[in-house]
Amino acid sequence: MTELKEQLKEALSELRKGKERKFDQTVDLIVNLQKFEIKKSQVNLFVSVPHKIKDKKIAGFLESKNKDVETITKEEFKKYSDKKESKKLVKKFDFFIAQASLMPKVATTFGRVLGPVGKMPSPQLGILFDVNEKAIKELKQKINNSVKIKAKESSIKLAVGKQSMKDEDIIENILTIYDSILKALPKEKDNIKNIEVKFTMTKPEKIGVR
Repeated sequence: MTELKEQLKEALSELRKGKERKFDQTVDLIVNLQKFEIKKSQVNLFVSVPHKIKDKKIAGFLESKNKDVETITKEEFKKYSDKKESKKLVKKFDFFIAQASLMPKVATTFGRVLGPVGKMPSPQLGILFDVNEKAIKELKQKINNSVKIKAKESSIKLAVGKQSMKDEDIIENILTIYDSILKALPKEKDNIKNIEVKFTMTKPEKIGVR
């Protein structure tokens, strides 16, 4: 890991030499896989990172309105049987949570739009059995400090930080995520071809991991 840390430092240093942009670019990590069959091996996990990447826009499917989270109550579900309205909702929020008692109804009403984009509330991170201020605040904090990792093809791409963050914080996030991906792969390091790091508007810096 020490060698990887040094390579990441160099990669970020190179990326920072790029043209200044008028916005805070996202730092992306791309993990390129090899000898890995998507259909046979699933990589689908949530990882808590040490440094928050951004505040996510969270909505809750709850029995009643809640001051701690934007709420869609059972009575409002009817409105979303219109596909246009559902799609607007999916675009507006990064993450959805739900009260356990409403999950069957959430699945039938929103499953067809939330499922394909990977935003269905899940038991891993997003279903509340007890709705109270403490539970919602804790869940929101957990969501804001988590990243979802899913291999849909022979590479995994995800946001790991912002350009405005310190290099060491970005590196800590990358190492935490990389370690979790390694553990989830059937052949661990043998399944990784290389990794790349890039800012939104830059070309990637490639890092070998042999």
